[in-house]
Amino acid sequence: MHALPRPIQILLIVLLLLMVAYPLFGASLAGEKHDFFLQQLTSIMILAIVALSLDLLVGFSGMVSLAQAAFFGIAGYALVLFAPEYEAVNIWIALPVCLGITALAALLMGALIIRTSGIFFIMATIAFSQMLYYLFHDGSFAGGSDGVYMFMKPEVAIAGVQLLDLGNRTTLFYVVLASLGLLFLLLRTFMRAPFGRVLMGIKENEQRVRAMGYNPQFYKLAAFVIAGTIAGYAGMLSATQYGFVSPSQLGWQMSAHVLVMVILGGMGTLFGAILGAFAFEGLHQGFASLTPHWELPMGVVVICMVLLLPRGIGGLLLQLAQRKRAKTPEAPLAGALSKEAE
Repeated sequence: MHALPRPIQILLIVLLLLMVAYPLFGASLAGEKHDFFLQQLTSIMILAIVALSLDLLVGFSGMVSLAQAAFFGIAGYALVLFAPEYEAVNIWIALPVCLGITALAALLMGALIIRTSGIFFIMATIAFSQMLYYLFHDGSFAGGSDGVYMFMKPEVAIAGVQLLDLGNRTTLFYVVLASLGLLFLLLRTFMRAPFGRVLMGIKENEQRVRAMGYNPQFYKLAAFVIAGTIAGYAGMLSATQYGFVSPSQLGWQMSAHVLVMVILGGMGTLFGAILGAFAFEGLHQGFASLTPHWELPMGVVVICMVLLLPRGIGGLLLQLAQRKRAKTPEAPLAGALSKEAE
């Protein structure tokens, strides 16, 4: 992971500032649809967190997983089932419990399938996702196919003093935005550390990494657990936003949608996963407003983007930034200093 080119850094900062400013000025711009757009942006950012977690597996570790939705749903169900029926659960208690359950599920699943690869790994993740789907779909403890509701949003309080009101849409928007930004920076730092470099080496040549004395299975399992836990955190945010969890959130179809986001955004870029989530959901909402059969034009656009942009949106931006850097002439002062140094 190299430092992002300056143009891309500026682009990301501008997009971040626009997101920060939207709740402040969105009401005057969108009018009556302000609350709807605010809720949609929050949902897209939650999906972007799931896309980040999947990019860690697909883009850096070479593991194509369709189980992210399973961890997303497990954490959501854990939050709703753990919360009292008519009382708000304290987030400082619910957060470690839900993430711990999700991490344990990812550890058990990963320990069983991590030795597989390629199509066998993909099929194993689909199988486990469907098993969990039917467990919650047919289980009366989880409300069956109707799902379960959470009547009170989690409270963020210390010693009885409320710090944040997650029932407020604007507050939740900023919480999700901050979570997305911090997770992006955390994963970039993680991938630039020795642990992340080993993961990238495993993707390129697992046998050579093993010959160098590293245990690829350990690193792949650790990445699988980390990615599953991040997806679980997104599931908690989604359950907090809607106060509802259903078995459909655990289906492999949702994981496939997130995988398309990562591919559109550019695998192995992290920021591309975020852009891919916004691009996919933007196209989805646009086509859905025009026709009930939105899947057809959506599929055509996705195929065209994959053919024309094999490295995704993020790869295209990196390529343009590199071309601009290559065409930039060296400053006269820098050339004079280099000659003087010689």
